[in-house]
This record gives sequence, structure tokens and C-alpha cells, in this order.
Amino acid sequence: MKTIAIANQKGGVGKTTTSVNLGACLAEKGTRVIILDLDPQANSTSALDFSPGDHPSIYQSLIGGGNVSDLVVATKYPNLSLIPCDMDLAGCEIEMAREDDHLVRLSNLLAEFKQTDAADYILIDCPPSLGVLMTSALAAADELIVPLQCEYFGLEGLSKIVGVHQQIRDSGANPDVVLEGIIMTMADSRTNLSAMVINDVREYFPEVIYDTIIPRNIRLGEAPSYGQSIIDYAPTCSGAVAYRALAEEFLVRHA
Repeated sequence: MKTIAIANQKGGVGKTTTSVNLGACLAEKGTRVIILDLDPQANSTSALDFSPGDHPSIYQSLIGGGNVSDLVVATKYPNLSLIPCDMDLAGCEIEMAREDDHLVRLSNLLAEFKQTDAADYILIDCPPSLGVLMTSALAAADELIVPLQCEYFGLEGLSKIVGVHQQIRDSGANPDVVLEGIIMTMADSRTNLSAMVINDVREYFPEVIYDTIIPRNIRLGEAPSYGQSIIDYAPTCSGAVAYRALAEEFLVRHA
């Protein structure tokens, strides 16, 4: 079971959208996926039609320990499961920061679970910050995927997340975590800016940037309010086509 952190300290770049829709598209192809919602806003939880707080969340295990497998709930999509989150996780940063093992606690919690046959991939939907939760996710992950908005400030944010990734490797907390991919999101083909940002990222990170570009698409923003993935809510829209293509490219990379 491979663990992939979907992270960017900048908010509004498509982390949850990518976690949910990439997960749903992979599940559609028969790949078993668990989405671990590690964002106190619990957007992945609600996007998959669960009410935050209705089920035990990752918070309880991070603070009190326990078996992660007890937290996994099946979604309405075959092959797609969820480890939910709730607002209590917001206080977890403070509680964990007091402990010496805060950086590796999630890693230790997932270690035994990852040896099981519960899924092929765990996708960790990380919070938009450089705090304890996000760094814990990188310390627990095998790979990092960075969704990057096609705007100038996205480039500034990319350098920060790449720097944090390197710090996690250098610290010894997780020397094996690799930057697996950069996914360009919210691209607007009508503007030169999107093309310029994409070209800049391709120039500096040619080996990791995904060929699939996620367009700016209103349906992607509407789908979570109905508790649906994009392939259910609007299966023929440009967003659905893009995430299906992204899932194909992801599987080719991980063949």
C-alpha cells in the first residue's frame, strides 16, 4: 500500500478537488483507494457525502492511538474508502506540537496499517499550512504530489513546499519521500498567464510535472455541494475528462 501526500501550503489550489476526484477516477478503474482527510476543514469528508463528526476521525487515533483500520468507512463508490476528519483536528496541531514524536506520529500510526491489503493507495488530503499536520503527512508519505494553481503566486508557493519536502528528507524523519508529481490546476486556456506558469514549471521540473492539465471548470466547484465526485455530478464536463486522464497518467507512472 503506497501513501501519497497531496499537499501545498497555499489554500484554494485544488488539493481536496484532486484528492477526491483522482481517488474516484482511480477507483472507477478498479484501483483500491483510501482518502485520508487530514484537513480540519473536513472538505474531503463532506465532498464524499459524510457529515464531519458522524464517524470516528483520524484525530482520535493521532491523540489516543488505536487501530487505523477501525476508522476506514466505505463510500458510495466501489473501491473508494475514507478515513474521515472533523473540526477537532484543528486542536491537534497544538496537542501534537507538545510531544517529542509529533513529526513521526502519523507515520508510526500508519506503519502497521500500510502492511495490510486494505487498499492500493492512501491519498492524504493535507491542510493548507506548513504546520504539524502537513509536515506529519510528508513524514508519513512515500510520495508527494503538489497541485499548483496556474497563477504567479502558485510559483512562489511551489518553492516553499519543495523546500519543506527537502527539509523532511534531510531531517531523517523520512529520507525516502519523493516528489512524485506536480499537477497544474485551474488552468484558463484564454489567458497567457496560465501558459506562462505551466511552461515555467515544465522548465524547472520537467521530470515530475504531469502532462494532464486540470482546467478551470465551474462543475468541479459545484460537485462537492452535492456530495459527489465530478464523474458522477458531470461525467462529460472538461473537469471530469481531465481527472480521468490524470488517473490514467498516474497509473502509467505507477505501473
